[in-house]
Amino acid sequence: MKYPWGTDRRYYSYTDYLKQRFGERVQKLTVNAGFTCPNRDGSVGRGGCTYCDNRAFNPSYNSSCKPVTQQLAEGIEFHKIRYRRVKKYVAYFQAYSNTYAPLEELKKIYQPALEYPDVIGIVVGTRPDCVNAEILDYFAELAKDKYIVLEYGIESVLDKTLQAINRGHDFETTRFAIEESARRGIRTGGHMIIGLPGEEKSDWMSAMKVLSALPLNNIKFHQLQIIKGTRMALEFRDHPERFRDFSMEEYLQLMTDLIEHLNPAFSIERIAGEIGLDMGVRKGWGIRYDQVLRRFETILEERETWQGRLYSHT
Repeated sequence: MKYPWGTDRRYYSYTDYLKQRFGERVQKLTVNAGFTCPNRDGSVGRGGCTYCDNRAFNPSYNSSCKPVTQQLAEGIEFHKIRYRRVKKYVAYFQAYSNTYAPLEELKKIYQPALEYPDVIGIVVGTRPDCVNAEILDYFAELAKDKYIVLEYGIESVLDKTLQAINRGHDFETTRFAIEESARRGIRTGGHMIIGLPGEEKSDWMSAMKVLSALPLNNIKFHQLQIIKGTRMALEFRDHPERFRDFSMEEYLQLMTDLIEHLNPAFSIERIAGEIGLDMGVRKGWGIRYDQVLRRFETILEERETWQGRLYSHT
């Protein structure tokens, strides 16, 4: 059976999207450009979001002390060992807020990446309160010739949750940034955390309807992972009853429920996250993401369901 996105996979995989668009596998190269965040330097707040520790996101070859081009070179060399046939790459600026600088500084960072051999585009992770018309116009111009994605940290659609995790902005800010990006022809991605304290299944089900109405192209889901040394780790120590600890099976069954209601036009980049074994406060699932993904696909088959099966645009 072919699903609305043109493959027999039961969800719209981001990997499949890239193959459809570029005709071959495309590999992401994570880059740390040394940005900070307005929620750390005092512009919006201090201490950052309560769950945040960027050590959980960066591979070993990343260091903001290295020029972007050096990180790209090392990243390509690293991935050649595993994916020898890959010839196209996307530079992924992930750590902190990668539009949090004057436009002229952003140009100095992104132009060398876009000119690097075999790099066909960039994915820029940022906060929705770290873009403005000038910055969006710049990325819109780049998007005429290159693959450009602005990936926004959404995390939750509930203002009470955003306030509780010290996010520093409301959901309307998120909505506005995504809509303004899409209006300019920029591809948009979003990141959601499932399991934030105070939220229940009904909240996540409602979130699927809210998200599905946004002009998103890609979406990532991560289960909440409590990282040692964060403010959330202290909250967990003092009030563990506020946190839901999913087994892998529970989480994947929940994700199946959720994506049944998700817009089938959204390509899904991840359905779960993974961190180093010694980084989490709680015991992890103990298996690699590719094994998690295989179990997820098996559940979809067992339940004879797929992304968007219960989606309604009304």
